[in-house]
Amino acid sequence: MTLQGKVAIVTGAQTGIGRAIAHRLAADGASVVLADIRDAESAARELRESGTRALAVEVDVAEEHSVQAMVERTLAEFGSVDILVNNAAIASALRLRPFEQITVAEWRRMQDVNAMGPFLCARSVAPHMRRQRSGRIVNITSGTAFKGAPLMLDYVASKGAVMTMTRSLARELGSDFITVNAVSPGYTLSEGNLGNKELDAAHRQAAIASRALPRDAWPVDIVGAVAFLASDDAAFISGQILAVDGGSVYH
Repeated sequence: MTLQGKVAIVTGAQTGIGRAIAHRLAADGASVVLADIRDAESAARELRESGTRALAVEVDVAEEHSVQAMVERTLAEFGSVDILVNNAAIASALRLRPFEQITVAEWRRMQDVNAMGPFLCARSVAPHMRRQRSGRIVNITSGTAFKGAPLMLDYVASKGAVMTMTRSLARELGSDFITVNAVSPGYTLSEGNLGNKELDAAHRQAAIASRALPRDAWPVDIVGAVAFLASDDAAFISGQILAVDGGSVYH
């Protein structure tokens, strides 16, 4: 169990990719904090029933005090923070439309959750990781930021920000042996995406056609890369964006 004794925070962990990541990190031995703006207790209960130390925390990653409270509760419960997976994002609720129709309020909310959220979470865990001179931060980005997907400019811009943030944070935190990397999934059949018929119809077949491996992607396809980057096997890897998309993007 490569993460035995480690404590991981996974944001957006109630459903989809986040929930799958939480399960994988738990299977690899980590204690897991499942953080979500919705109640993640059912997901945490599943892990506890399988023998994992798991805690559900309600958090709005766009709110500074909410994020700080999440980290403080993690430290009170488990004593450390070794891994942060910044997965929470506005994604499955996307409405496809020309950028001229995106309102200022919608743009700001997208950036607040998708870009400000990882910043606030990283800023809150960094002092604790610096003190222990180790840590793993894994950001979840999107293949749309490589391709420049149309009709979702607010989302693409937010995920592009996370990519560049990943590289800059790697430089800032490396002297304390904290690695910062990102996993970039392609279009993935999570519960949220499957529930958005407009998004699914526009992207599912196009995504498959673009891949070297011509099939659907599921949350379980993403978790191995995250677990690897969270482990000691990736101790000398930082500032990297790993596309996990069946060979759709080469960079």
